[in-house]
Amino acid sequence: MATAFIAREVFTGHEILTEKAVLVNNGRIVDIVPVTAIPASCHTRHLEGYMLAPAFIDLQIYGGNGKLFSAEMTTEALDAVYEYCLQGGCTHFMITLATNSIEKVVQGLEVARRYRAGGGKGLLGVHLEGPYLNPVRKGAHAERFIKKPTLEEIRMLLQKGKDVFRMMTLAPEQCDRDCIQLLMDNGVIVSAGHSNATYEEAMNGFYQGIPAATHLFNAMSPLQGRQPGMVGAIYDHDDVRVSIVCDGFHTDFASVRISKKIMEDRLFFITDAVAEVHYGEYIHLYKEGRFVLPDGTLSGSALTMIQAIRNGVEKVGIPLPEALRMASLYPATVLGMEKHYGVIQAGAHADLVLLDEQLNLLRVITEGEG
Repeated sequence: MATAFIAREVFTGHEILTEKAVLVNNGRIVDIVPVTAIPASCHTRHLEGYMLAPAFIDLQIYGGNGKLFSAEMTTEALDAVYEYCLQGGCTHFMITLATNSIEKVVQGLEVARRYRAGGGKGLLGVHLEGPYLNPVRKGAHAERFIKKPTLEEIRMLLQKGKDVFRMMTLAPEQCDRDCIQLLMDNGVIVSAGHSNATYEEAMNGFYQGIPAATHLFNAMSPLQGRQPGMVGAIYDHDDVRVSIVCDGFHTDFASVRISKKIMEDRLFFITDAVAEVHYGEYIHLYKEGRFVLPDGTLSGSALTMIQAIRNGVEKVGIPLPEALRMASLYPATVLGMEKHYGVIQAGAHADLVLLDEQLNLLRVITEGEG
């Protein structure tokens, strides 16, 4: 039986509608109809809240609910991350692995596949942030694992990561064009980051087809008058999309506001969230709203996606519909899945969030349930 969800307002990802019902059947959105035209065969659910909107998507998250995936490579850790995502209105996520040994990377890919095979929910795939980075811009990444890629190693990762290796952050100036092309030819979303590229080097990567960049401003060559760097190239390219961590620690809110004016729909939110852990290759310590390494280096956020949206609206001044798109439609567009996620329209997955007027999360609906 189809269900008709009714809320005061429905944000479709493109526009705000009133007096409408969202019809859902078998986990998919069937239609949006006037409340007065709900079919008699539908079960009607009146949602006590302000706005029904598409659920959120996080393309970079390391851990949550006390579990850091790189430290505890288990399906249980991925379950914990999924539950953390849900607490922020996010129903789909890209589990992320920082620069590590190739053996550990392969292990992570295998666990992600087991999670999927066992019915694990929400996992879009694995985002490898490294090891093909520039050590000059390593940030919190372990320099001993940073390396330049070879075609042989990339072929091995593609084979081991078949169906789960979905995204990779790399420094384009550290990678031969053939290596980048091999990744893109095999469906991996390449994102430029942890890079000391000159403007020209960055632009060469973008013109080759690199579609994205990772956490704007963090661990990349800055925009300067005589050296536009990676930031300048990202601003200047018409198509490249870039993630940003809107927590006030990774990026000043004024920098988010300036970047939004320049980039418009090319800027999207990630959480870059980690969890506190005291063992393994990456030790993260919670400190006053963010996570740091033992030496004090900023190493990850404590964000949820709904908090990133609230920060965008309240601290940056981004209109609510646009802040919602930055957490849903725009990351879906990076994935090439903007007709299936991040929107409320016929054929899309019925992954929805219900918000109140203070942008508190009241309900998360996954595949039409919740």
